[in-house]
Amino acid sequence: MHMPPDHAYPTHWEADVVLRDGGTARIRPITPDDAERLVSFYEQVSDESKYYRFFAPYPRLSDRDVHRFTHHDYVDRVGLAATVGGEFIATVRYDRIDERGLPAKRPGCDQAEVAFLVQDAHQGRGVASALLEHIAAVARERGIRRFAAEVLPANTKMIKVFTDAGYTQKRTFEDGVVRLELDLEPTERSMAVMRGREQRAEARSVQRLLAPGSVAVIGTGRAPGGLGRTTLRNILDAGFTGRLYAVNRAFPGELRRLEPEGVPAVRSLREVSGPVDLAVIAVPAAAVPDAVRACGEHGVQGVLVLSSGYAEAGPDGRERQRALLRQARSYGMRLIGPNAFGLINTAPDVRLNASLAPRMPGAGRIGLFTQSGAIGIALLSGLHDRGPGDGGIAGISAFVSAGNRADVSGNDLLQFWYDDPHTDVVILYLESIGNPRKFARLARRTAAVKPVVVAKGARHHGAAPMGHAVPTVRIPDSTVAALMRQAGVIRVDTVTELIDAGLLLASQPLPAGPRVAILGNSESLALLAYDACLTEGLRPQRPHVLPSAATPEDFRAALAQALAGDACDAVVVTAIPWVGEEGAAPGGTEGAALAAALRAASAADPGKPVTVVHLAMDDLAETLAAPPGPNAAPPGPESAPPAPTGPQPNQPGPNAALPAPESAPRTPADPQPAPSAPYT
Repeated sequence: MHMPPDHAYPTHWEADVVLRDGGTARIRPITPDDAERLVSFYEQVSDESKYYRFFAPYPRLSDRDVHRFTHHDYVDRVGLAATVGGEFIATVRYDRIDERGLPAKRPGCDQAEVAFLVQDAHQGRGVASALLEHIAAVARERGIRRFAAEVLPANTKMIKVFTDAGYTQKRTFEDGVVRLELDLEPTERSMAVMRGREQRAEARSVQRLLAPGSVAVIGTGRAPGGLGRTTLRNILDAGFTGRLYAVNRAFPGELRRLEPEGVPAVRSLREVSGPVDLAVIAVPAAAVPDAVRACGEHGVQGVLVLSSGYAEAGPDGRERQRALLRQARSYGMRLIGPNAFGLINTAPDVRLNASLAPRMPGAGRIGLFTQSGAIGIALLSGLHDRGPGDGGIAGISAFVSAGNRADVSGNDLLQFWYDDPHTDVVILYLESIGNPRKFARLARRTAAVKPVVVAKGARHHGAAPMGHAVPTVRIPDSTVAALMRQAGVIRVDTVTELIDAGLLLASQPLPAGPRVAILGNSESLALLAYDACLTEGLRPQRPHVLPSAATPEDFRAALAQALAGDACDAVVVTAIPWVGEEGAAPGGTEGAALAAALRAASAADPGKPVTVVHLAMDDLAETLAAPPGPNAAPPGPESAPPAPTGPQPNQPGPNAALPAPESAPRTPADPQPAPSAPYT
């Protein structure tokens, strides 16, 4: 179809949007080729909605109407449609008008009349609000500064869309019609409304992925092993509370249950009578389109694609990945992957391990996102080795490893974790940043209410790994560092530091300032801690060095004194095995006694973080990592410190954070990020 240059189809107006309920829709300009879609859409709209649109009974569109509503010049007359599965679910159009309200041509006329129509089945999903944001942006691009709309008083939903948009507006009532005039210049309130809608919608879409009521694993093998069967086994072993289905078109027709798992077995989603919220796809890349199509036709809300052979495999795979995303979006589904490692939700009412991780992590307060499956494995393994979950400091709330992140990315998880009551600390491993401006905005907002810790790979190349289809901006690492610093993000360099920072922040209150007290029975360790604090821009006090034979009671008294004063905001405790005049004390519980002493002092003054640095005292770290006992009490001065134990495999590292007492504050009065020390 040939159009003059001014009337060329504006592809840059096309956009995928996330709706209020977490589903997705595609917004695009309406073209003459949409005539049949428009007629079909209009036939599915109720008589009441048609009346609200045309102010009179209007059972069907005439040929003239169809022509008018599908032929636009994309300047003075513009129509946009929201589509799902290629079909219209809502439309909006504007017509430029002059001061008398008559059709006008540019230039000089900067007002347009706007009208919406939303299919009844999709009302309440925020479709009209999303369309208003997009048609307003289009209008501003075409020199239109004001919208005028006439709405029947009974059409309260549409009136609310306009009044809640945040634009400067004027409302009048005449001849039984509400007339609204909106100034399209963005205001602080309209930007807040738009970002609030975006946050709620994207958070809801992630929540639907993490807490499905039913899961189908498409590509479950008939024999043990393989991606599908392994994932199914992991979901089952984690104690998933919802319904689980094994799907494989090669299953024998008489097979009803997959054994020994005892899971319902079907050859197609069509055989599942109820809804399926999440589909895990583990079939060869060539078979994925058929699987996604089946999911879309069944009404699946989201897909997790474990299959490889996409952008990481070269140009052909990159095109397959683009087609996969277009297909998923066309059905209103969110997509994790492809080439994903999986997702985990430890909430007791969900218990979902839809990943290749063989062990369900313990429940806790840390949210994890990685772009790399290998780093995801390292993080989960490192947290497990550092201490127990389910009440200990090393548990997680949720985990997502998005692989090639064709759709769901770290930004989506930041939207979700921003107000997630089950997550206190956010940990991100990023290899690329697709939208630095949006990342900075979301990270800044999230870091104001809970710590955000980031490690970034590919620091010196500035390029995304092969599988990452999201466009990235090549910016120097120094610029990335400045961006994160301004956003209030805590940046670390290694996986070990990610774990250290996460454990400290998940278990301790945030410091109110940069002043750090240092105490311990090793002058060398104390000086190293002092230097580390200075390097990180903190303000350490002169170390309080205890005798090398200091007892747990000596540590308790010194820590209690440091916490009680107003001279510090955080405390670093350094410790080496106690050796008295008669050598190391027997009993093998030196670390446990010291842990009890430090916990007692911290519980008495819980407002400041305390971290412990030790050498050759693995039992100390192990005890501090475990939840405190219900009757924990400080040891008396007569407690004999026992001999240290030797290093053991898979024990917590030399830096241990005291778990925060129940009354410890979780958020500082001044919402600044916690410093990257005092863990050293």
